[in-house]
Amino acid sequence: MKKLILGVALVLLTLSGCTTKEKETLKVFNWGVYIDETVISDFEDKYNVNVIYDNYDSNESMYTKLQSGEKYDILIPTDWMVERLISENKLQKIDLSKIPNVANVDEGLLDRSFDPQNQYSVPYFWGNIGIIYNKNNVDAADLEDGWLLLNNPKYKDQIYIYDSERDVFMIAEKALGYSVNTTDEAEINAAYELLKEINATTAPVYAVEDLIDAMVNEQKDIAVSFSGDAAYILSQNENMAFFVPEEGTNIWMDSMVIPADAQNVDLAHKWMDFMLDEAVALRNTEYVGYTSPVVSAYQAVVAPGGMYEGIEAYVPRLDNPLDESYNYDAQLKAKLADLWIRVKAQ
Repeated sequence: MKKLILGVALVLLTLSGCTTKEKETLKVFNWGVYIDETVISDFEDKYNVNVIYDNYDSNESMYTKLQSGEKYDILIPTDWMVERLISENKLQKIDLSKIPNVANVDEGLLDRSFDPQNQYSVPYFWGNIGIIYNKNNVDAADLEDGWLLLNNPKYKDQIYIYDSERDVFMIAEKALGYSVNTTDEAEINAAYELLKEINATTAPVYAVEDLIDAMVNEQKDIAVSFSGDAAYILSQNENMAFFVPEEGTNIWMDSMVIPADAQNVDLAHKWMDFMLDEAVALRNTEYVGYTSPVVSAYQAVVAPGGMYEGIEAYVPRLDNPLDESYNYDAQLKAKLADLWIRVKAQ
């Protein structure tokens, strides 16, 4: 995933004449600023339950909290983390018969490689990574360079890139024609050398926080961005545009899963089904700005009069065979993290 987060814990409890002990409690662990809070209260009202809703700022911090023994009923990790949790037997299989609204999901988003047949997960939001640029200051011809736009000396000191080792290596690997999951030493080293060159040539600012506001306010001309953030930025500033290089990109998905030690499994299934309801999904995607997996929801927001009408970034492509999801590989992740530290230390 993927939303730029505030990393603040939020606890929402419905107040009523009943005591907490008389109600079931669902514990949800999700990214920050990644849900319409009225959706939570509506779920509480519909099922007469309490929801304890906590936020995390990365897949890694979520994993660390689980390792500490904290128990949740719903998690919403990114695809590669779902793959990791499955491999470590930290998730339980879901019962799709209890989630009839999965029928509302775009079939192209089901049965993905990280969870074949959706035995453990159902989609929550999805997207890809591309480049936001200021149409007034970036030459259209330069976009033909794809990811190598980031290495154009013309745009020195005018570029933001996410401070994320997997995402920056994706940029270099795709620019060189490699897979984002390559473990070939020569290819990884070539990507490393390209990142060093980019760092020296254009002096990008590596950022996570405040990137959205910075681009809305035109503080720089170019930024690597998640598609959902790009959709919001474009909706706020007509000078901004978004493109995804044809060399390929990362296509990601955040999914709802149930931990192996969840305390309220039936209610967790109700939550999954509720979030895939067409009306709920529409409200949620309008609030968050990321692409809903529910067909009617994403169609509504890009239709005439919709919140993201005319904003192509909202609906990522699914037809480029060079687009890939990240596989979970602990050794590769550690290696890229070390190399990324070296790039930034130049």
